Amino acid sequence: MRGLGASHRGAMAADSAVLLSLVEEFVSGLQDSKANDAATCVKDGQFTILELVEALGLSLTSSQPHTRARAVQLLSQVLHDCHGALTEREVEVLLAFYENRLKDHYVITPPVLQGLRALTKCTVLPPGSAVSMLRSLFQDVHVQSLMLGERACVYNMLINLMATREAELKGLGADFVFGFVQSMDGERDPRNLLLAFQIARTIVLRGYDLGKFTEELFEVTSCYFPIDFSPPPNDPHGVTREELIQMLRDVLTGTPRFAEFLLPLIIEKLDSDVQSAKLDSLQTLVAGVSKYEHKDVAEFLEGLWASLRREVFQTASEKIEAAGLAALTALTSCLSRSVLNSDSEDSLSTFLQLVLTDCKHHLCEPDLKLVWPSAKLLQAACAASSRASHTVADAVMPALIEQYNGRAQCSQRRTLLEVVQRFLQSVKTCESEESVFSAFRPALCTVVFSALTETNSSLQITAASVLTSLGRHSDLLLDSDIELAVDHLTRLLLTEEDERVSLAVVECAGALAELRSAAFITNLIPRLKKELFSEPTDQKDNSEASEKLSHHAVRQRCLSALAAVSTQPGVVQESAPVLLEVLGSAHAGGVVFSVEEVVAACGSLRRIAERVQDTEETGRCFHDVIIPRLLSLALQAALQGGGGSPGRRSPLLEEVVLAAMVPVISTSCSRLQPTLAGQTAARAVSLFLDGDVSFLPDNSFPSNLQLLKTQQGDSWSQSQMVCLLLGCVCSLPRTVEAPRLDELMTELEEMSCACSHPLSYTSAAKCFAGLANKRAAGESLDGLIQRTMKRVCSELDCPSSPARTQAFTLMIWVAKALLLRYHPLYATLTDKLFSLLDDADLGPAAADAFLLLMSDSADILNRGCHADVRIMYRQRFFSENSAKLVQGFNAAPQEKKPNYLKALSNIVNKLPKQVQLTELPALLSLLLEALLCPDHAVQLSTLSCLEPVLMEPPPALIQQLEALVGRLLALTASAVMSVRIASLRCIHSISCFPAHEVLPFRARVLRALSRPLDDHKRLVRREAVRARAEWFLLGSPGGS
Repeated sequence: MRGLGASHRGAMAADSAVLLSLVEEFVSGLQDSKANDAATCVKDGQFTILELVEALGLSLTSSQPHTRARAVQLLSQVLHDCHGALTEREVEVLLAFYENRLKDHYVITPPVLQGLRALTKCTVLPPGSAVSMLRSLFQDVHVQSLMLGERACVYNMLINLMATREAELKGLGADFVFGFVQSMDGERDPRNLLLAFQIARTIVLRGYDLGKFTEELFEVTSCYFPIDFSPPPNDPHGVTREELIQMLRDVLTGTPRFAEFLLPLIIEKLDSDVQSAKLDSLQTLVAGVSKYEHKDVAEFLEGLWASLRREVFQTASEKIEAAGLAALTALTSCLSRSVLNSDSEDSLSTFLQLVLTDCKHHLCEPDLKLVWPSAKLLQAACAASSRASHTVADAVMPALIEQYNGRAQCSQRRTLLEVVQRFLQSVKTCESEESVFSAFRPALCTVVFSALTETNSSLQITAASVLTSLGRHSDLLLDSDIELAVDHLTRLLLTEEDERVSLAVVECAGALAELRSAAFITNLIPRLKKELFSEPTDQKDNSEASEKLSHHAVRQRCLSALAAVSTQPGVVQESAPVLLEVLGSAHAGGVVFSVEEVVAACGSLRRIAERVQDTEETGRCFHDVIIPRLLSLALQAALQGGGGSPGRRSPLLEEVVLAAMVPVISTSCSRLQPTLAGQTAARAVSLFLDGDVSFLPDNSFPSNLQLLKTQQGDSWSQSQMVCLLLGCVCSLPRTVEAPRLDELMTELEEMSCACSHPLSYTSAAKCFAGLANKRAAGESLDGLIQRTMKRVCSELDCPSSPARTQAFTLMIWVAKALLLRYHPLYATLTDKLFSLLDDADLGPAAADAFLLLMSDSADILNRGCHADVRIMYRQRFFSENSAKLVQGFNAAPQEKKPNYLKALSNIVNKLPKQVQLTELPALLSLLLEALLCPDHAVQLSTLSCLEPVLMEPPPALIQQLEALVGRLLALTASAVMSVRIASLRCIHSISCFPAHEVLPFRARVLRALSRPLDDHKRLVRREAVRARAEWFLLGSPGGS
């Protein structure tokens, strides 16, 4: 036992020696790193904080202030790391010590504050210690005489205590606020201001007692309003002007008790000529009045209104005008919250009377010069509340309607109608409440309908917009008004040739049909159908061609209108059969429809599929009616082939029509409920694999259909129908898998390799790729891909194979499908693609294929089709393959190098800009080489890649200016207009480079640009003028 005791005492002696050594080396040896060693020893339990204080005894009582400061600094730094392990008794002792040290020499104050800050983080801070600490701090320390870091230390102490000891601090009453005001007064550093504003915000938002120091707290913070701080470039501290503005705004608007001081300050600052000060003041006013009551602002209404009116009437800044209008709305909303009683003044009525007195008469002036600023102010007040909108509408609407009826000029009537529309839009509508404008309903309807009968197109367009706004108010259009509106809209659709009017009418019809569909079902759709199926008048004179052209335009408008109104399930059930009937009639030849009209009908069906409400009713309509009918019509046309009436072929055989049908089916399938989507896919697979036509209408098809088999003589009319299969099975949600997948993909592979019809084998390849992209990972998928790759490679490796192009197409689409989902086998296919860049026949196509790999596909393998698309797949492909491309370029013979350059530009052109900037230095030599390539497509792709990079040029690009400028100037004489334009834009961008870098090229560039100034194409001349103007001003005062 004696041995153990001796050993323990020996260890203690050793620890004591270590502690004394650390203290000596830090205090006298000035080795700051020893503080970390001491903190580690405390954490490890070698000695305690109080033992450290004892070891510091001689240093803490030294007669030399700097020695005492070093001792306190060591203790404070250890506390910073070890405050979590302190006991309440230790904290109490340390607090007493530190509070006493605040009275010591000023050089000791900084480390004392650091120690106190560490103690404020302790969870065992004794009750009452926060008050004691702050009393000592406010009494013994003049904060603004401290250095930046020490002032920040004080603010952080306050923040810590306010977070954990709020009740104690509130017990100080207004003394705490007074102490903070004294501490903050005169602060100038933005970093500390953020901390100080944070404290002030907590004071006003958490209900601290401001007492008689309300004005003092406002003054000490409002002296920074408005913030004009601009951080230096590359500021490491990250303090922004926006942060300071928002924090100060939170303080100034945090309590209604500041209103009597803030509102006069805002009125004063709005007289400033500094735009940012005006904007900040207006935004602060919005934030403030949202928390005030009417009594807080009543005294300042006239001054605020005068300032707001001036800003809207006189400003040239749209931002300030918008902020002024928002402030007027917020102020009116504040007054609207007042509760009226018999002996109180109605502040809202008083204020609105001011607004109406200053603005209403401008609506009635003969020249209407100030109608818009006045109308905007009135609309801003109107938008604030129901009370305000009733007051303003009752005063303004009769005058506007009277003015409209009394004006003869269409331009003035249009202006007044636009003002009416803005009022209608400014008032929030509620279905359960009567509209503010109900009393003016008959007059408004009369005005709008009369405007629709005018011949002035601008007036008609505005009237259509007003009609839409009326429809959004639940009680402003009766059923009879809707019917009359439908009549007017139908008339304009059928007779008005101005495209702008047609677009406005179609938009209006779509908006009204969404709200009130019954009249459109009974009136509009039948009349549009009648017009669609009417034939142009048969005339034998010179007007026959123009008559047909006009009838074609009417049909196009009718088709657009049918799509626009079809957002409700009930409307779709009426409009979709009309569009399907157009396709059926075009196929049968009953009524002649052009290919363009058939494509437009398909486009209308696609828009309906995109916009219609996603309900089971609409899903059934597409599943049971639209998709089967489209497949039936396409199959009838395919079986008829080139036959039918002599000299006539069904438009449904045209590739452009089939291409328009595909998105109708794919969009529909992508939005179907999983059950219906699965049934649709099963039907389509059964049709294409087994010839099952039982679900198709007009079921008079032969029973031995084999649509995926290559027919005798390669019947393209049937094989090209595979593009519709693509729409059915490749847009399914990922939770729905197409049935008989192995069999289907085998047949698609066979068709894509054996068929000679381009649309057929391309569609089969895309369909195969779409299925592969969403197929579950595993041995089944890997085996299928490997088998396909083997077949593709065998075809590609045989130069005499007749199916090389087909195999190449399949390879590209499968590679894209696998790349999007990061499947490991994609690398094998892309390696094969790289090898084909040297192929004599497929080299150019292989270069173009990289654009397909990197681009989004419209009809398949996109997120809209629920494809498996991983993030940043382009960047991954580039990082894994750019080196291969560079190596291949260096090893390729001269005649094959353009293929590599084109592939490179196709890849880089689709990368995000930031990636381009990062990777450009390594590829710059190849891109400059690409500018010398004789292939115009390579030149254009490379220029498109360079143009955005030139806006923020990396150093590597500036180092290559000589070569870059020379090659760009040479391309300004290219035979291709798009290349000339792109090169001129790049030259324009180079003028923004650092002046000392580009000035040596100025004379050379100006001489070279004289030729494109005389180019025979206007667009080229325009770019040349822009570029030459910048280069001409280069180096001059005010120039680049």
